[in-house]
Amino acid sequence: MTASQRIWLSPSAYDRLQTELSMLRELIATEAASDSDENQVAVQRARQARIQQIHDQLLNAVVGEDPPDDGVAEPGMVLTVRYDLTGEEETFLLGVRGAEYGDLEVYSVNSPLGEAIVGARPGEQRRYPVPSGDAVPVTLLAAVPLGMHQPAAG
Repeated sequence: MTASQRIWLSPSAYDRLQTELSMLRELIATEAASDSDENQVAVQRARQARIQQIHDQLLNAVVGEDPPDDGVAEPGMVLTVRYDLTGEEETFLLGVRGAEYGDLEVYSVNSPLGEAIVGARPGEQRRYPVPSGDAVPVTLLAAVPLGMHQPAAG
């Protein structure tokens, strides 16, 4: 993530990340790793890496501001797409992985689908790469801010 890349977070996701950051910092402070315990050193390094990741996310976060309701696919928008090869439809939040948003699936802007769909307008087809090397066509059907999203009746 570049330092200037702004990321969208809901207030609850921001709070969860703040809580996780505090917990990790407390664990680092209270569990001193000895150089002879390789497992503990690895755990501490993993915690430090997660602390840095959360810190970067929070530093670049735009919190609680819904993007404009202009139908353009961007972070903070709930997108409905159709996978054109199968006709299957999916609704997900374009946001930050690791920050939960209830039952709504989250795709990162940095994921192959996220990168392909950013900036699309309803009816626009884009292609994204899959592990086989193929480029799969997907069409944006709708994009609404998370705050305006009405979950489908289950």
